[in-house]
Amino acid sequence: MLPGRILFDDLFDDDIDVRKPQGMLCDIYEKDNTYHIDIDAPGFKKEDIKIECDKGNLKIIAERHSEDKESKKFLHRERKSYERCERSFYLGNVDEDKIQASFNDGILSITVPKEEVVETKKTISIN
Repeated sequence: MLPGRILFDDLFDDDIDVRKPQGMLCDIYEKDNTYHIDIDAPGFKKEDIKIECDKGNLKIIAERHSEDKESKKFLHRERKSYERCERSFYLGNVDEDKIQASFNDGILSITVPKEEVVETKKTISIN
């Protein structure tokens, strides 16, 4: 019989949180008729990130390639040479022409103004 410490050594290690989501973590909130999205993208550069919006569907794609300039024989490797993360959100009727984004200290901040709703309801008087 094998001791439990050997079998479950990595599974219950204090450094590993199995509940933690992988990829880009984000916060979304609404203020002053505008959606504000803050996304963690550590290790990425501004040039590695692409933002698309199509009919209220906002898509953020972060992709990076790091090539080793010299050939190395790795004994253990955890840092990836290629990484791609993608997040998508449906925000509804937004003003796609006024979306703004900034990237600072590994945090991507996007502001998405809601589209102004024009009241189309007409009241008809009865004769």
